[in-house]
Amino acid sequence: MKKLGVIAFMLLMQSIAAQTNRFVYQVTMKPDASNKNDIKTENAYLDISKDKSMFYSENRLKRDSIFQQAFQGGGGRGMISRDQMESLRSNINYSIEKDKTSQKTYFKDRIGRDIYTYEEDRPMNWKIFPETTKIGEYKVQKAETDFGGRHWTAWFTADLPYQDGPYKFTGLPGLIVKAEDDKGDYSFDLMKNYKLAELPSLNQFGNTIKVKRADYIKQQERFAADPMSFMNSGGGQMRMMTRGGEGGPPTPPADARKRMEERIKDEAKRNSNPIELK
Repeated sequence: MKKLGVIAFMLLMQSIAAQTNRFVYQVTMKPDASNKNDIKTENAYLDISKDKSMFYSENRLKRDSIFQQAFQGGGGRGMISRDQMESLRSNINYSIEKDKTSQKTYFKDRIGRDIYTYEEDRPMNWKIFPETTKIGEYKVQKAETDFGGRHWTAWFTADLPYQDGPYKFTGLPGLIVKAEDDKGDYSFDLMKNYKLAELPSLNQFGNTIKVKRADYIKQQERFAADPMSFMNSGGGQMRMMTRGGEGGPPTPPADARKRMEERIKDEAKRNSNPIELK
């Protein structure tokens, strides 16, 4: 009976280890360099499994579901209304995957029709301070680093034994509960956590193109200057004809194209204060 009890305990621990822990962060951003009063707030997920973790916007899963239904549907079911898209707009259009075995971090972002991905090539060097405080239910300790042209202060807790955190942050002896840059432009605050059966699968519409980080930055700059050249190249799945609103008439392709170009350029202006400055 004692042996059976040990086996049952080991199976239980394996089951727990196989689970995915989801940490929900509130992300506060000031993406417009010309208007620091324009503050954006949304939730993002850090899903941690045994082998890897993923960080992405909460709205990403909702958008994926709508896109999947639209692409699989025919006729009117294939249309995506402007109202739907507006309700799921996000300033976190990237996703980040950290491989625990290789200790590598991978960044993914859509540019036009395709997904560009690169391996992070800069180390994250932390300075840990003896200062401690309490955030919510967790005792946390202070750490600082310079990364992406910003100086970051983070508070991590050994109560959650994951050397992980939101965005690309990793390498501290505990989960990062809060991180904020010294200009107050970006902050990540842990709100809650719960368990999942497994890591979700994120849809990847379009081709996935592996590049160096420097090449990704160049492609971003090209896209901002001429977005439609990226939308026109290759065979895309997204229809240019969308509904003008709930039950509204379809928008002609030429008008939709012009509206898309104006929207992309406007978004570029409103995202002139990126999380990474260099």
